[in-house]
Amino acid sequence: MIIISTKLFRNSLYKDLPIDQVYEILLNLIRQAPHSEYRLSIGTDSQVGRKETVFVTAIHLHRVGRGAIGFFTTEILPRPILSLREKIYYETSKTLELASWFTEEKMDLMMECILTTMGKPGDIHFEFHLDIGTSGPTRELISEMVAMAKSTGFEPKIKPESYAASCYANRYTKKAN
Repeated sequence: MIIISTKLFRNSLYKDLPIDQVYEILLNLIRQAPHSEYRLSIGTDSQVGRKETVFVTAIHLHRVGRGAIGFFTTEILPRPILSLREKIYYETSKTLELASWFTEEKMDLMMECILTTMGKPGDIHFEFHLDIGTSGPTRELISEMVAMAKSTGFEPKIKPESYAASCYANRYTKKAN
């Protein structure tokens, strides 16, 4: 199985950034407003076409009440995935792969930006967004996917709370096909 992957991230302002540069941008944004509450979310969505399956994995930093920034990377599997179970496993494993890049040291450094400030410190929540929910055919996969997600330092979220996968990444899977 061959996956065509750029492993570079982009958004409407930035193009072709390696993950290290994305991380630095996120750290700088947190340092600018260390008293805020943040949600760092990672999630993947996919779109099955006639000849390929497009996966978009997103990193989304939400400064609660003050806006957000997101980055995404696109990977293409050169065959359609016809099994819902296989498709959801792929999505979850791509999210797991990116979440594992955020080692304990990297997450601690993000926390340190908040905790070393004068006055009232902010807060940051690390979330693992799954493109599954309690209504629809993916409900049968919730326990399996949540168990996979719990192996990270990120809290698993499902629809309707999993906006990094079901909204942000979804926007770019639709554009890719």
